Amino acid sequence: MQTQLADFIKDTPEGREAEAILRACVHCGFCTATCPTYQLLGDELDGPRGRIYLIKQLLEGHDVTEKTRLHLDRCLTCRSCESTCPSGVHYSRLADIGRHIVEQRVPRSGAEAAKRWALREFVPRADVFGIAMKAGRAVRGLLPAALKEKVPDARPSGPWPKPRHARRMIALAGCAQPAMAPSINAATARVLDAVGVSLVEQPGAGCCGAVRFHLNDQEGGRDDARRNIDAWWPAVERGEVEAIVMTASGCGVQVKDYGHLLAQDPAYAEKAARISAMTRDVSEIVAAEGEKLQELLRTRRGEAVAVAFQSPCTLQHGQQIRGVVESLLTTAGFTLTPVRDGHLCCGSAGTYSLLQPELSKQLRANKLAALGEGGATMIASANIGCMTHLQAGTTTPVRHWVELVDSRLNGFPL
Repeated sequence: MQTQLADFIKDTPEGREAEAILRACVHCGFCTATCPTYQLLGDELDGPRGRIYLIKQLLEGHDVTEKTRLHLDRCLTCRSCESTCPSGVHYSRLADIGRHIVEQRVPRSGAEAAKRWALREFVPRADVFGIAMKAGRAVRGLLPAALKEKVPDARPSGPWPKPRHARRMIALAGCAQPAMAPSINAATARVLDAVGVSLVEQPGAGCCGAVRFHLNDQEGGRDDARRNIDAWWPAVERGEVEAIVMTASGCGVQVKDYGHLLAQDPAYAEKAARISAMTRDVSEIVAAEGEKLQELLRTRRGEAVAVAFQSPCTLQHGQQIRGVVESLLTTAGFTLTPVRDGHLCCGSAGTYSLLQPELSKQLRANKLAALGEGGATMIASANIGCMTHLQAGTTTPVRHWVELVDSRLNGFPL
């Protein structure tokens, strides 16, 4: 694709990156076939190819309108188009650049601006979010339906093994997950302890930065990244830990991108690149210990349970991890049921379910129908946002896959 970028962006790092991405696009249209919003709405401008065209116009100096913003807002940033694209177009980075500029050119106002401000300022603060979650559970029956489904029932986390192994890794607690499902990191700690790895959480680390970054407070998202790097760096620099473990795939894709996000920051570029290189989804860690896991599970098989695995977009498209979790669940003795259109988004997409509720619910209904077709009695996922979103639409239990493995290894109830 030929480009003629406007002077305001042309010779900037963002402009050079955007131009390279735009020039890689050949307008083949393969991406539209796997775009969830294009499938629902049938509008070219609600598919990747159309959105790329809108961003190209923006970067070439054309007028920006609320209509432009609407089509970019409707994008889930699921990155299914990136998995499909034969030319390797890095659409999500182009979308980040375009959205940031549109936000400046067409400012929001009223309730829409207030909602986004509240999400940016409230969700990333784990302590405040935790207090609100406790309060929400206390009055859950009185909450409006839209809020009630974001307040899952509390489940016991169980014991967290004390560090006792030479091998040690750091887990990101994050912002929403500790309050919504503390059982996930605790289950991860028990599974890793069983295969000879001690898992710890580092004080001072918090939100990965994805919430602020994708709500167009990109500098705020980078500040979150800097804070986490500062929290992890002493242990990393001393060689005390071998990996940064992500139990929420949405956080994983963000932290793995720290090297790119802070590439222009001379104080953090090198550290960020190292942190990104050390970051692993928990499935990558457990899969690397496959032989130990198989040996431990040899005598610990339980009753057959049919499980449908919902692979989050941030896992299969963002991190390009496919088939790993499914293999681990099979090793643990679970029966995996087929899931139609497994590449499509469930509609959670971070704060999307709150900002685009109608589209989000349509996508959830489609996903739950696909997950249920094989007769599964349980749904497994790998991201807290997807889990909460799906559970609000079904009575079938939704759990993190690592909790299922933990139940087989350690007998902890699901």
